[in-house]
Amino acid sequence: MSRSKMENVADEKVGFFQAKLLEWYKLNGRKFYWRKKGLSSYQYVIAEVLLQRTRAETVANFYPQFIIEFPNWNALANAELQRLEDYLRPVGLYRQRSVRLKNLAIEMVKRKGELPKDRKELESIPFMGQYIANAVELIIFKEPSPLVDVNMARVVERVFEPRKLADIRYDPQLQALSYLIVNHKKAKEINWAILDFAALVCKPTPLCSICPVSIKCNLFKNLKVNNLD
Repeated sequence: MSRSKMENVADEKVGFFQAKLLEWYKLNGRKFYWRKKGLSSYQYVIAEVLLQRTRAETVANFYPQFIIEFPNWNALANAELQRLEDYLRPVGLYRQRSVRLKNLAIEMVKRKGELPKDRKELESIPFMGQYIANAVELIIFKEPSPLVDVNMARVVERVFEPRKLADIRYDPQLQALSYLIVNHKKAKEINWAILDFAALVCKPTPLCSICPVSIKCNLFKNLKVNNLD
């Protein structure tokens, strides 16, 4: 198959995946406080920071009260570490996270709450690794950036192609595919759809029988072949 034909096939599969996931999300998407319209950039960023390597349901249990207790960067920068630790205890590594979150708040107070659009400068801010920077671009700056965590990686690898590197942040194929998939006018919804789909259907042990994209999923195809053998 020529390169142009291969690209057309890939584009067709991506389009199918986007359409099916958006349909699925409309009916099955999870409802979280931080997905509401009209939240401040502070509220969005804090949600993404707390969600990193943490189940969304865990964060949902304390996020609304956290925002009431610490309503802005100034309140968070002036918070006592013990108080932050009390809130973050459910999410693991709470002492480290408390210090890093306070440092982020102190930096944002210095910046008067303004997040830079320059990617290099954005990632230089404490706690602003690749994932959080992508979330800022997606939610604050309305750019089609993927929220690539282990859950999104699992879905993308199963449906499309497995990555080559252990660290998802540096795998060129996974990153390129993820950007291609969310390059859509509903980039935010596609990101949320994939994360919810990973939590509810494409779990570590997948529920292929209820999967809307199984007919084009490489994992499902391989499972069927192996079962026939």
